[in-house]
Amino acid sequence: MPSATVNKPRPSELLSRLTSAEPEVKVRALREVKNQIIGNRTKKLSFLKLGAVPAVAGILADSIDDVTENNNCNNDSNNTNNILVQSAAALGSFACGFDAGVQAVLDAGAFPNLLRLLANPNEKVVDAVARALRMIYQSRLAPKYDFLQQKNMEFLISLLNSEKENVSGLGASIITRSCETNLEQKALFDAGILRKLNSLLEGGSLSQRDASLESLATIFRNNPEVISKFAGPEIGRPLSSIIDLAKDRYPRTRLLACMCLIVIRNASPHFLQDIGIKTKLIHILLELLDDPGQVGDEAPFAFSSLIAQKEDLQKLALEANAIDKLHHHIKKGSLHPRRYEGILLALADMCSKLESCRSKFLSLQVLNLVADALTDYNAGVRAAACICLKSVTRSIKNLSAGYFMNETIMIPLVQLFLDPSTSVQVAALGATSNIVVDFTTRKSIFVQCGGMKQLVQLAKSMESSVRSNALWALKNFVFQADNRLKEGVFSELTASLLSSLIRDPEPSVQEQALALVRNLVDGCINLIEFVFAEDGLILGAIGRQLQCASKAEIGIQGMYALCNVASGNEFHKEAVMQLLFTQMGDKHQSFVIKFLQSNDSQLCTATVWTIVNLTCPSSPGAPGRLEKLRNAGIVSQIKNMVNDPCVDVKVTIFFIFQICFLFASLFWLT
Repeated sequence: MPSATVNKPRPSELLSRLTSAEPEVKVRALREVKNQIIGNRTKKLSFLKLGAVPAVAGILADSIDDVTENNNCNNDSNNTNNILVQSAAALGSFACGFDAGVQAVLDAGAFPNLLRLLANPNEKVVDAVARALRMIYQSRLAPKYDFLQQKNMEFLISLLNSEKENVSGLGASIITRSCETNLEQKALFDAGILRKLNSLLEGGSLSQRDASLESLATIFRNNPEVISKFAGPEIGRPLSSIIDLAKDRYPRTRLLACMCLIVIRNASPHFLQDIGIKTKLIHILLELLDDPGQVGDEAPFAFSSLIAQKEDLQKLALEANAIDKLHHHIKKGSLHPRRYEGILLALADMCSKLESCRSKFLSLQVLNLVADALTDYNAGVRAAACICLKSVTRSIKNLSAGYFMNETIMIPLVQLFLDPSTSVQVAALGATSNIVVDFTTRKSIFVQCGGMKQLVQLAKSMESSVRSNALWALKNFVFQADNRLKEGVFSELTASLLSSLIRDPEPSVQEQALALVRNLVDGCINLIEFVFAEDGLILGAIGRQLQCASKAEIGIQGMYALCNVASGNEFHKEAVMQLLFTQMGDKHQSFVIKFLQSNDSQLCTATVWTIVNLTCPSSPGAPGRLEKLRNAGIVSQIKNMVNDPCVDVKVTIFFIFQICFLFASLFWLT
């Protein structure tokens, strides 16, 4: 006999049933709404557009009032409790893993009513409400609690002390989303919260252990003081408990325990120094990549946070065949975007420091797969591919071999300059900044791909991060480039644009614009004429910027630009001298003296080299310039720097005097 087909009610039909006066009809409608939307984002959107969340939130609010009115009527009370359970469950389903759903629940005013129901005498109601609130607290949109307020701390303690699994788990989830400052971390420790979380680690359910691990990681983050107290004898053997959970049979628990240990080690490197623990963490996280669900999606991010900027751990990971395993997962294809992004970032961290890792990366031909990721539909994946390229290209050896300056890499990379996502643009520019340093003759490929013109256009972007990174790439592109290429870049930029970028309101843009000028005028004497174009717009901009430089890096690049100009002919040297002695007013000290007195050795060095170029003995006007510098107190200041308390400055000046011994004997020491 053929089975009957059951047609599910349409969303609009279910919404009409929610208004029914019959409690049984309303309960069935709420249950059906919940069942239809669980794990189905499309269904959730359909119901959201029809206004289902405000309707369910309204039912919840009305039912809370009914609880008080029907307190003595068992039948009505049962109906009301059933409605409360189902409406809370439906709201939780809307919020689960869906920020639009969380926002809709908050906008409908359901959050305070859910909190009120935690005090309901019916256990099923409390459990359903706690579950719904935990779904909300999975999202970064969840309301935050200020734990420095006593009432909030008391509320949190009451949740954690509850014997109900979802209620205590809710307390841990609130910590994970709300604790943001060192003061809050310390307040939680002082209130005994860590002791309670540790007890849940050792004797709680699976759900409680996982929630506790997450909240502990939040309290530990960047706080060595709290970690030291937690690891001390006062609480017991908490670190051992977390290490044990890293070997738990449940993948999510293993991941969360690893993440907690990584947070501890990153904040307090003297903990977890045992090489066995480090190796075990690496192996566990690489094994978790095989998990087909969310754990496998998050594992590469945890792996990245473990090895980032740590050569010792990158070596251990290389020995554990991490690059081979990451490559294997990418090669399989059909990855969830989150996992794809994470694996690319993990590869980026693996290749960020060690040449051996980069060699392994290239030998496995991972580069071709990363090039494919540049055109992925997901913005996070595209950005991660660019970041990976940036790490792999931190190698003079590989740049010189010309592995990257080819159409397979450059065409999709240049196309990302116009990506709708700013983060992708910035990441693409970061990778380009390394690649265009290419020491071969292949720089013309970048021009042919339209890269150079695109960089000039991006230097005009409204986003300061894009402007800064575009200038950084241009600076590297013209580094040791031939005259014709530099002339092409300057003709695209123009003196007026470059001078405006030197005066940009953002210090990072100012610095890169000055660094670009420094590289443009380095080399042939004819290139120095760039700064005199359009009545000396660029030279004037440099002088004004140096007078009011907001940070040392701006002064360093500006002085090296002047240093290169001062290496030119008499006209160039006199122009620099005039600029150095241009004062904004009697109250303002010459920026040259300020720079020579700076604690930044690089700024001092750049300034001294500029003076050296201005007073080179082979130059006819050197004696006159030297006399002017002596009268301004600049020569005596440089002599004093030989005895500077800063070792870096002292060594630098001594080195310069050694190089310029003849010059010093003729001019400086007379």
